[in-house]
Amino acid sequence: MRPPALAYSGSCMTRQQRFDVHPVPTSPWVISTRELGRSPGVMRRYRRQIPAPADFKLEIIGVAEGRPIQLRLRFESAIEGVFVSGSADVEVVGECARCLEPLSYPLTVSFGELFAYPDSVTDATTEPDEVSRVVDEMVDVEDLVRDAVLLALPLAPLCRDDCRGLCPDCGERWVDLDLGHSHETLDARWAALEGWLTSTDDADIV
Repeated sequence: MRPPALAYSGSCMTRQQRFDVHPVPTSPWVISTRELGRSPGVMRRYRRQIPAPADFKLEIIGVAEGRPIQLRLRFESAIEGVFVSGSADVEVVGECARCLEPLSYPLTVSFGELFAYPDSVTDATTEPDEVSRVVDEMVDVEDLVRDAVLLALPLAPLCRDDCRGLCPDCGERWVDLDLGHSHETLDARWAALEGWLTSTDDADIV
């Protein structure tokens, strides 16, 4: 069962539209299941390095377009379809949600999902967006990997757990400021009184 639909930054197709598109054999994300056959228990392993698409990211963090994604895949034949599992290594880049400093770190995600055969019970009893399908004896793992990466990304990434963010007055990072850094603020009511006193003094001088 797939997780709830995700909003992909830069994606131009809905998930339903993605399922309606037949796999492109020349895509690096598409792997043929012909050599796997349909005998339950047969297994094949694959390794691929694929440039990251533009939509492997959230608003302020993700995998930069074109950066390599290292895939390790395991295809296992089952009665109802092909179970695809594996992991992906990526380099995450973004900015701290508090101080806006750039950040980057390596990330490894794991995933696993059944791709149902078109004539299976699973295919007949589930909606297209519930379970992935084997289409024309091919499996497209792009959505599977994308979901795993996006679900592992923090919604509010931090450069460090105790990041204090920015000074609300000058906008500088607290970590770069002196320990006693502060800004003098004058209550608006006192500011008005100060203006009145100044005008009164000027009138007395005249």
